[in-house]
Amino acid sequence: MTEPIAQLIAQHHIHEVECVIPDMTGIARGKILPKDLFLSAGEMRLPKSVLLNTVNGQQPDNGPYVGDTDPDMICKPDPATFRIVPWAAEPVAVVIHDCLEPDGSPVSLSPRAVLRRVLDLYRQRGWQPVVAPEMEFFLVARQQNPHEPLHPPIGRTGKPEAGRQSYSIDAVNDFDPFFMELSSFCNIHRLGVETLIHEAGAGQMEINFAHGEALELADRVFLFKRTVRETALRHGIFATFMAKPMEAEPGSAMHIHQSILDTDGRNIFSQSDGSASPALFHYIAGLQNYVPQVMPMFAPYVNSYRRLAPFLSAPTNVRWGYDNRTCGIRIPQSSADNRRVENRVPGVDVNPYLAIAATLACGYQGMLEARQPDEALGSSAWNLPHELPRHLEDAIELLRACTSMRELLGPLFVDAFCAVKELEFGTYNRVISSWEREHLLLLV
Repeated sequence: MTEPIAQLIAQHHIHEVECVIPDMTGIARGKILPKDLFLSAGEMRLPKSVLLNTVNGQQPDNGPYVGDTDPDMICKPDPATFRIVPWAAEPVAVVIHDCLEPDGSPVSLSPRAVLRRVLDLYRQRGWQPVVAPEMEFFLVARQQNPHEPLHPPIGRTGKPEAGRQSYSIDAVNDFDPFFMELSSFCNIHRLGVETLIHEAGAGQMEINFAHGEALELADRVFLFKRTVRETALRHGIFATFMAKPMEAEPGSAMHIHQSILDTDGRNIFSQSDGSASPALFHYIAGLQNYVPQVMPMFAPYVNSYRRLAPFLSAPTNVRWGYDNRTCGIRIPQSSADNRRVENRVPGVDVNPYLAIAATLACGYQGMLEARQPDEALGSSAWNLPHELPRHLEDAIELLRACTSMRELLGPLFVDAFCAVKELEFGTYNRVISSWEREHLLLLV
């Protein structure tokens, strides 16, 4: 065990340590260890197949991906991820672990390893990606019956939101106790959140992160989701990161801002005279070509595709434009040093490690191939044809067939990820919906 973690455990009088890894869905899996066992062991063992859990707790046939004996993997703590769990009743820490094979190599099925794999490609060329996610989510009233629609929660006024309150300060203040505690938890958790706004939907909020290194930001988003859900429970409501939780409301996105620095810390998307560089346009073209082919990482569930509809602030294609929010790819107004690309396609239901890895892989491949983008769009992209897969099943087929993305992300990982998504889709497809009962039961 590294000395810094031991010092932190002693400094904060830690009793237990939550040892966690993110699985393919982004759910925290792991063990809770007493501090003495955590310090003496220096690692934990988990079945490699834990990474293959679907969101409803099933697993595909995992033999082709982990071997017939269902072996363990070695999970090593990453000291940089040590954090205090602010809502725990007694001093508890959480540490994210890396998944390793017995020989010390990364487990290729691990989402953290997938992101590291992509970042290594950038590092080999002297590049360092910088990312900044924007997280949208809904606060909803508690309910125990999944067959009933969700509703906005009741705030300090004693009334639920009846209409959309985009950018309303008063609508945010209606949940002041929640946000004050969330802000405190985020500070203790060192999550680096910045702006808070009320989004367009009833009970829909957005929190932006300070920009930073890609793996660190993925860790922060991973921890942030859990923090928001825990805070909401403490205030008698639910927080949901479903992409489209309510039929009449817009969906929730995780927009990813991204730029690339060279070894001297200069933004490669800008030239010395401040104008846009060829690398910017190659990167945009990579997103245009490859985003539709890695959609299961930007829209991982059946529900994800309900969000991708025109006129609801969500993209339906991969057009790009300057400060054009109707496009899937937006170039915000900025200085030359801060020139960046915003990928508006991912939903907030993504695994942050995989979504960040996928968007960086798309841009990387575009730069590698020196692709050229379409002309920038100065009008609404919502009036143009749909260019993204419309269903999860179609998206899985595109990902599995994309040779270049399989190579960048890892062939074994892509096959396993597609198997997980296919099992989830098959499970969903067996469900008879209320629409079918209402309209087909007595009419066909």
